[in-house]
Amino acid sequence: MLKLGLTGGIGSGKTTVAKIFELLGVPVYYADDAARRLMQHDEDLRLQLTRAFGETIFINNTLDRKQLADLVFNDEKKLQLLNALVHPVTITDANRWVQQQQAPYIIKEAALIFESDAYKHLDAVIGVSTPFQLRLQRTMERDHTTAEWVMARMNKQMDEDEKMNRCQYLVKNDEVQMLIPQVLQLHDTFLSLSRQQV
Repeated sequence: MLKLGLTGGIGSGKTTVAKIFELLGVPVYYADDAARRLMQHDEDLRLQLTRAFGETIFINNTLDRKQLADLVFNDEKKLQLLNALVHPVTITDANRWVQQQQAPYIIKEAALIFESDAYKHLDAVIGVSTPFQLRLQRTMERDHTTAEWVMARMNKQMDEDEKMNRCQYLVKNDEVQMLIPQVLQLHDTFLSLSRQQV
């Protein structure tokens, strides 16, 4: 079974691309959703988070994601600590999920596929490439926020050009080229590659 990553910067539309693959019957693991679930329900991880960031990050037994984000966003050491706690647990969870799949290929969708070293567990990575202005506009509309807030988030992520250069496959999400034909072409490529693996 071929194991593929899918990544892109904030506002690139990687989730939209992942949903198209899902419609084709491809199993998709959403790393951000999994991380949220694990921070809430994995007892060991919850204990480590409370030790690192204090009891108050859980209110009525529920993770206060906004408070946690505020704590780590402007503190590089705290952000690194959070990632060091969450990434290994998420990678283990993803690997367990992969073992349960029966498909020619699977996709792991994650914003921080290179930063978390998750790419080391994958055969190749697909990048969703989107012009900066479009990413900015989409994120502002989606999150009902300011350009400054989005720019601050973007500046915390790996440089977009570097990220795309590290990907073996690209999907252009620029509102000029249609997404579905690009995904269908990749789907055929991956089915063919998976047959060669057998």
